Amino acid sequence: MKAIIIDGYVDEPACFGVPPYISPYIRYIAGAMREQGIPMQNIFYSAIDSIRLNPKVHENIIKEADLVVIIAGMTVPGKYLRSTPISLEELHILSRAATGKVVLGGPIRLGFSSEGGKKASSLSELENVYCCKADVEAFVYDLLTDGKLGNPENVTDRFRSVQEIGRWGKKGAFIVRQHTDYPDVMCELETYRGCGRRKHCSFCTEPFYGKPDHRPVSDVVVEVHSLYEEGARYFRIGRQPDLLSYQAVDRGGELPVPDPMAIESLYRGIRNVAPSLRVLHMDNANPATMAVFPKESEAILRTIVRYHTSGDVAAMGMESADPEVIRRNGLKVSPDEMFNAIELINGIGAKRGASGLPELLPGLNFVHGLIGETKETFRLNYDFLKKVLDSELLLRRINIRQVISFEGTPMFGNDDAVIRNKKTFLRYKEKVRKEIDLPMLRKVVPADTILRNVLLEIHDGNTTFGRQMGSYPLLIGIPTKQATGHYIDVTVIDHGFRSVTAIPYPLDANNAELELLQRVPGIGKALAAKIFRERPYNDAWELIARTGANSDILRYIEI
Repeated sequence: MKAIIIDGYVDEPACFGVPPYISPYIRYIAGAMREQGIPMQNIFYSAIDSIRLNPKVHENIIKEADLVVIIAGMTVPGKYLRSTPISLEELHILSRAATGKVVLGGPIRLGFSSEGGKKASSLSELENVYCCKADVEAFVYDLLTDGKLGNPENVTDRFRSVQEIGRWGKKGAFIVRQHTDYPDVMCELETYRGCGRRKHCSFCTEPFYGKPDHRPVSDVVVEVHSLYEEGARYFRIGRQPDLLSYQAVDRGGELPVPDPMAIESLYRGIRNVAPSLRVLHMDNANPATMAVFPKESEAILRTIVRYHTSGDVAAMGMESADPEVIRRNGLKVSPDEMFNAIELINGIGAKRGASGLPELLPGLNFVHGLIGETKETFRLNYDFLKKVLDSELLLRRINIRQVISFEGTPMFGNDDAVIRNKKTFLRYKEKVRKEIDLPMLRKVVPADTILRNVLLEIHDGNTTFGRQMGSYPLLIGIPTKQATGHYIDVTVIDHGFRSVTAIPYPLDANNAELELLQRVPGIGKALAAKIFRERPYNDAWELIARTGANSDILRYIEI
């Protein structure tokens, strides 16, 4: 029996699976298949981008597969550097190409959505596809027995247990080797899912998973070790709504009480089994946890900085600074509480680390179109961001999006503000990019900052774009064509709203393109042309002597 897992990509409030990330869903499904008797060599993985590049090759693989499992779902869609989530049309094409059983799962079970969508679309029009209404990994496991395929009509949708994914995560680790970006693949790790709040945000889909179901520390560590043995070196503890609440104890309050020792055990355990990892980052942190439990939160943040790798981001959902919107949508914190959380993270993580970026910075998420939003909401949000900027605090990322409403959430049918305030939203977003993002980025990565291990990914005209592996990596443009697929160090020379321009560090003056020499601070076009014309040089001092260049350029170049 043969099976193929097709990755249509996922982007949820607490799970990311767009390249170079691989979501836990993929690994759990592969592990479930193995546990039910499908040989490892008969389990294939392909991302939708790879299928687009070689449709004929993949069409044959899909036709030969007895089981086709498609993972998809963008409940918080964004913009992606070199990947595009699966479309409804592609779902139709894949389902028609398959001769075996087709199972569709992941957050797409809540409805199909894309950037700019107002409501999630129904999937009822898909033919010959079994759309899982709960966990696709559990559905696949129950569909198989001793390597044989059952009838999907006889399988009951259910949620998997933490004991099951403890087994499947380990057994499915092998699948990362089939990822297009391997070995440069970021493994998203799950600690728990479900929200521990008594009252939930009006738009969020995380409560659909129920109450938090925490994985044992040992299970997560074993999964990391299995991935590490397969060659994985990049990890993000991202699949949970609030890392600070991992293994937290419910004592009857609005929020569970954090357990700093659990985070210590988790991070120490990961470091022990993956000693040469290159990235260990986090994702979500609830600012309300920091507001209610400041001492425990501080201890956890210090643990994270002790064991992680620099350039880390604690993404926090503020959603709105408007008190009325906060009240009507059950949001987590007041502006003052959020400001205190930003101060706390800066106090622990603002120091610059080995990657060239600060150790740990906050990221903020704003959602527009919520219940009760008015034009005043935009002013309040902007004023809050301006206060943070003027206070010399650092933010690594400001994410601004419009809400997508899913059936079953309080937002469903109450999102008229999305259309009503569309023009205001676009003007406001542009204002934030120019007046907040740009000056903030200049503080986070000042000119002359050296950023280490930048993976060059794509070309756009004569510019090469790359990123460091990590949570919310900074987009870096190099103003010349460079070979992609390898790592270099760079020096920041200029800033955009959400990206920087950089040159290779150190720049090889004997071999660099003229365009790069012209961008070295202190050189300029005329001197660059002279340096280029009179090459080669035996050393940097000879270059200075023969061209009259200032010795300050020595911090950027080598011979």
